[in-house]
Amino acid sequence: MSKILDWLDDRTGYRALVHGALYERIPGGARWRYVWGSTLSFAIFVQFVTGVVLWAAYSANAQGAWESVYFIQNQMVGGWILRGIHHFMAQATIVLLVLHLMQVMIDGAYRAPREVNFWFGLLLLFLVLGLSLTGYLLPWDQKGYWATKVATSIASITPVIGPSLQQLLIGGAEYGHLTLTRFFALHAGVLPAAVVLLIVGHVYLFRRHGVTVPEGAAEARPEGNFWPDQILKDGVACLIVMATVLGLVLWTGGAHLGAPADPTEPYSAARPEWYFLFLFQWLKYFPSGWEVVGAHMLPGAVVGLIAAMPIIGRWRLGHRFNVGVMVALIAGVGMLTWIARADDARDQTFLEAKQEAEVLAERVAELAASPSGIPPEGGLALLRSDPLTQGPKIFEAQCSSCHRFNGHDGLGGTPADDASASDLAGYGSREWLSGLLDADRVATDEYFGATEHARGRMVRFVQRGLTQLDEDGRADLEKVILAVSAQAELPGQAAMDAADAGQIEEGRALIASEAINCVRCHAFEEGSESDDAPVLTGWASRAWMIGMVHDPTQEPYYRDDNDRMPSFGVEGILSPMEIELVVDWLRGDWYRADGSPEAP
Repeated sequence: MSKILDWLDDRTGYRALVHGALYERIPGGARWRYVWGSTLSFAIFVQFVTGVVLWAAYSANAQGAWESVYFIQNQMVGGWILRGIHHFMAQATIVLLVLHLMQVMIDGAYRAPREVNFWFGLLLLFLVLGLSLTGYLLPWDQKGYWATKVATSIASITPVIGPSLQQLLIGGAEYGHLTLTRFFALHAGVLPAAVVLLIVGHVYLFRRHGVTVPEGAAEARPEGNFWPDQILKDGVACLIVMATVLGLVLWTGGAHLGAPADPTEPYSAARPEWYFLFLFQWLKYFPSGWEVVGAHMLPGAVVGLIAAMPIIGRWRLGHRFNVGVMVALIAGVGMLTWIARADDARDQTFLEAKQEAEVLAERVAELAASPSGIPPEGGLALLRSDPLTQGPKIFEAQCSSCHRFNGHDGLGGTPADDASASDLAGYGSREWLSGLLDADRVATDEYFGATEHARGRMVRFVQRGLTQLDEDGRADLEKVILAVSAQAELPGQAAMDAADAGQIEEGRALIASEAINCVRCHAFEEGSESDDAPVLTGWASRAWMIGMVHDPTQEPYYRDDNDRMPSFGVEGILSPMEIELVVDWLRGDWYRADGSPEAP
């Protein structure tokens, strides 16, 4: 082995390089305050390693990005912990950079002859921030998409070149595939290459000028070596950083993945990561037309001041001034971040949007894990074809001006207009039908109270005819309710319908009985005809409801007796898919991971 090493040293001279790297003299000995540069290098190294592995499973296109991140997070062995390390180490890198910068400032390691090295470190800070910003978009989820849209809009107000700069970043007029590929090229190619070059230059200049020792430290303690004295402290510090990051990953469950990016669904909870939150809050204090001052002019002046600190530090009180400015700047950033957090905690719109985003993220993960998996159209298609998420939105937009769902608009809100048609929560169920045939409820706003049917034959029949039923007649009515409700074939009622099959069969025969006689107005199965009343055969079934929403004036439904309900399909108000989504939602007919249907 020694001969091989001798041969390698003869060809490369590696021993001199290793000796020069490890056996550097440290005036005043090894110190814990010197660990920040090494921990920062370690954090960036971890980012490079985890980034390359993630890259191997990532697809940088608008239709496959979210899907590939979902695969990493939920299906790839160890993917969730790998992505979590990459996510939290990125945040740790920002913290370590600031700590390293403060250590440099306090020790005066930015002054001559180390000015260039200080500027290299400052550029490295901005490159790491750029990596964080470009990486935020890569999961292509709602949070990253809309937060990046806000960030790039700031670029658009750059004087003179703003619009062109924004167009260059997003790859055109709209955010899409080219935006993602450009951000990925920056995140995985351009910026890492620049970081490597800066680190090499930074370490070279550091070695050239040596460690900056605090005043009096060299005399107080003897000299030490980088190996093993400082290496031990650096190794322990790196271990603490890694343990902290792993602890965060295990505690939080890893990096969050929201619902797929949807340009048609604005996201009120869009916020940058915490290290950019101060700028988000800062820009709130600038009125329209003055954003360029807050976004570019004042931050540019601050950056210029920091870059000039090596020159300012030559003055008698320059060092104290520089340290004071940095402390004040960090305190200001911390205060703005805290204010932004506090404002969000009081912002009901933000809190509701955040909660809705969490619900959508959980729902799309549930759908993606279904036996059918993610369709070729991508993860967004899962939500757009999901009755649970789309049905309430369609109902709120098109139905809630007349109907209610449990007293609200489908999304939990209260419409401005009063209800003028029945409440459709549980429509088709035994409970809903029992309420319709209740003399005390049929003419209320829950059913026909606000419609023209409030004075019609159905209400009169319920209030006059059914109230005359004796005990046996009421027992027969309960069976009729079971039989008619069974026509709906509701998923949440299937078990009960199967258990009550005998009573349902009796109820089917009683529908035409003299006391109840539903077929006087309604058609039910063969041998009966309806009289401008909805057909009860298949009543409230999926096909029946789809036809009703499509055109309530056609023969199986209300025909000329229709009361203001639009023909949503015929008039093109809703597409066939939208009709199916709202009908399936009303029926409680959607995918559930546990396979258990929800009761109507």
